[in-house]
Amino acid sequence: QVQLVESGGGLVQAGDSLRLSCAASGRTFSSYAMGWFRQAPGKEREFVAAISWNGDRIYYVDSVKGRFTISRDNAKNTVYLQMNSLKPEDTAVYYCAARRLGDPRNVPFLYDYWGQGTQVTVSS
Repeated sequence: QVQLVESGGGLVQAGDSLRLSCAASGRTFSSYAMGWFRQAPGKEREFVAAISWNGDRIYYVDSVKGRFTISRDNAKNTVYLQMNSLKPEDTAVYYCAARRLGDPRNVPFLYDYWGQGTQVTVSS
């Protein structure tokens, strides 16, 4: 069992930056692929970024490429999402997710564990 706790969300203005963190419990964190997803009101959960267990494979949704960076520190059982040049359309609840087996993917149902989410609001 893995528990994930996100932090770092908040209210910012367009163009600002935020860094989200996702702290994981459990000794097997370093073997999991990790992903970040987001969900805006009235919309489906959307893939944002994913990273393999050792960081050698990283994927982003096109809308955040060049602005967001996913990274992980296996020694700290933590995955990060650095978000720069934020836009109002980035407003959503951001969730981190862990996948026990397989490559990092952009499909929510392939992930086994989820955090409770952290709100990111970007004002124009």
